[in-house]
Amino acid sequence: MQSELARLIDIVHREKNIPRDAVIEVVEAAMEAAARKKYGPEHDIEGQYNEELGEVQLFEFKTVVDDIEDEENEIVIDEARDLDPECEPGDSLGMIIDITELGRIAAMTAKQVIIQKVRDAEREVTFNEFRDRKGELITGIVRRFEKGNIIVDLGRAEAILPRREQVLTETYRQGDRIQAYVLDIARASRSSQVVLSRTHPGLLMKLFELEVPEIYEGIVRIEACAREPGHRAKIAVSSVDPDVDPVGACVGLKGSRVQAVVGELRGEAIDIIPFHPDPARFIVHAIAPAQVTRVYIDEHTHCMELIVPDDQLSKAIGRKGQNVRLAAQLTGWRIDIYSETRHAELNDQAYSELSRLDGLDEETVELLIRHGFRTAKELADAQPYEISSILDVGEDAALELTKKADAILEELILEEAERMRQAAELVEDLPPEADEDE
Repeated sequence: MQSELARLIDIVHREKNIPRDAVIEVVEAAMEAAARKKYGPEHDIEGQYNEELGEVQLFEFKTVVDDIEDEENEIVIDEARDLDPECEPGDSLGMIIDITELGRIAAMTAKQVIIQKVRDAEREVTFNEFRDRKGELITGIVRRFEKGNIIVDLGRAEAILPRREQVLTETYRQGDRIQAYVLDIARASRSSQVVLSRTHPGLLMKLFELEVPEIYEGIVRIEACAREPGHRAKIAVSSVDPDVDPVGACVGLKGSRVQAVVGELRGEAIDIIPFHPDPARFIVHAIAPAQVTRVYIDEHTHCMELIVPDDQLSKAIGRKGQNVRLAAQLTGWRIDIYSETRHAELNDQAYSELSRLDGLDEETVELLIRHGFRTAKELADAQPYEISSILDVGEDAALELTKKADAILEELILEEAERMRQAAELVEDLPPEADEDE
């Protein structure tokens, strides 16, 4: 008949999903701790689970000696031979401890150790189960809420969806199903903590992989992804097969595939962008639905300047700047957007300032403007090596150009000061306003 301890070991093994050997080790360690609580930590005590008896046997080991120097850990040869006639000095002799002598305090110690060790074993099992699932999608049930965090039941373990990883527009109730991205798995003090995210771009990418077989098979690739969780997202896709349209594959028949992803993200709008290795073409796609008339690229500052028709400016920027922010995240470039009218005004102003520099022809001025130098101050503050690489001149010539720009800047400052002085004099010369009571 199975003993009570054996049944307990089997129950913990099944319900906690802990290997049976690990449970036995926990029980052995608990009994050893209980024995040391009674007899003292200096004793060499070892617990061994007896499968046949279904109980833990405790052994105290002492070294066989001719003369005792350490009574706690040594036994004289004559006493040792009463227990084992064949033992010799230097042998280690194990003597069974009667566990009924341990007492109530030792039993409580054993219980505490078992509880702690089982928790440690659970934590290790959870860590081992989920450590290879980082970066995957996982589905669970909302169990409870703790200080703004959502605790999710994954079946054999619990996960946490921190407040910072939650989408502000989403609300959950206890018992709701939730699908999330496994952000991290760490050994915490209480339990192995599976950290989830609903805001990570990886969630969007994994949802598309789930809905689009071509992505899962590697025919269509997700090149980049940018999100403002709960509001809008952009995803750039390419195809290794020229016969497969990557955007069409992600959209699906009548939009079925993308709508499935939108539904899981609770209405988050998704723009699917065709990726292009040429940064200028990629940026034009990324800023859609706005149209772009010209693109200026500055490799030094990793910045792009987009010129759009006047009626397309608000569309290119998007609500509260959302469209241009997502396009910048998606492409990795800093983006400045100007309407054609504003760009013409800035260019006119730039021509008027930079044309005052001696030795600069119209083509050189145009080149400087194209690289973002629109004022004498910007040119004066530039490093000579920047000017040198743009104009293909020596650094000495570039340094001389910045000095000239600095001189022009001083002239402009003086001119502005003079205009302000004249304006102030005009104000002083105006006749005083008539008294309202007169």
